[in-house]
Amino acid sequence: MAGLVSDQASPRNLVNGGDNCTKTRANHDSEVRRLFHEEVLIRCEIGGSPSLATSGELLCNDLTKVYRRSRGGRALDSVTMRVPSHGIFALIGRNGAGKTTLVRILATELEPTSGSASINGMDVMKEARRLRERIAIVPQEARTIPWLTAGQTVLSYLLWRGFSYAEARSRAGEALAKVGIEKHENTLNRLLSGGVKRKVLVATVLASEAEIVFLDEPTTGLDPISRRELWQTLTEISNDRFVVLTTHYLEEAEQLAGMIGVLNEGRLVGLGTLDQLRGMIKYQYSIMLASGGAAPQLSDGIVNVGSDGQVQVLTTEEEAHRLSKQLLEGGSRFTMSRVSINDVFFHLVKGTSDGADVP
Repeated sequence: MAGLVSDQASPRNLVNGGDNCTKTRANHDSEVRRLFHEEVLIRCEIGGSPSLATSGELLCNDLTKVYRRSRGGRALDSVTMRVPSHGIFALIGRNGAGKTTLVRILATELEPTSGSASINGMDVMKEARRLRERIAIVPQEARTIPWLTAGQTVLSYLLWRGFSYAEARSRAGEALAKVGIEKHENTLNRLLSGGVKRKVLVATVLASEAEIVFLDEPTTGLDPISRRELWQTLTEISNDRFVVLTTHYLEEAEQLAGMIGVLNEGRLVGLGTLDQLRGMIKYQYSIMLASGGAAPQLSDGIVNVGSDGQVQVLTTEEEAHRLSKQLLEGGSRFTMSRVSINDVFFHLVKGTSDGADVP
């Protein structure tokens, strides 16, 4: 017997049901558990169909994580925050900023070195089992099982969570359609593109009744159209669930999230709505010069220079127009706009050129 495929549980029986479906689930419950913990890596606790979310809070108090291999370096450094646990909360940051570590702690997959965290009053350490009944997660390293179909992947997960076969099958079809891949329901995962495989994993957690959903870079590998289709799906489910997502796409956070957290080198350097984050910056107009461009002289504003040589100027509207005219006359390449999430991120992560504290 190999995994879920056996004489009693052929791929046809898993997809189409029949006399063996009850026996199949009983015989293979432990194997399904192993596969979804070790292979698919979409984790939850068996708990049937919990009720949808009620309003609460995500709380972190001095949350710190030090990995042994880091020789004392802090993957998370005294993260303290309070976020309403409804809608979409996005975590943004560079590679190694601590996004995945924070998500794994909140999803009860990883113990913090110190500090505490809770969601809707449930401590992630002391009440982990209770919290797991209410969460589902697609980790960054998640992968589909090659010899299952897309439909079997979602169906098996729902059976493991405690749904009846009939309800699991119905939900699986609806979830695949919701992410736009219903035509691949009976296609083996190994034959799917990377982007479609990612959608299968997202469909798997969306099909559940989990009231708290963690998605670690869910749109990685998706083309622009598929990414925006998934944005629409996430917006819809966030009406009655709490979605925590990490992303490298700043425009994704800007479009989706009601609250945004900015992490840099393990520290939380910004938290709030987009307007609140904009308010952390004194100047509300941004000019970005191409790498190698000379930093202009300012009468009022801040100049940030990235490690790649790109120059960001934050200034007033009047000064921005004056500089734009000057740069045009000099033949410089630049863009000017009201401060966006990109500008906020660049400013908070890079700091100011004169070494001053971030406003």
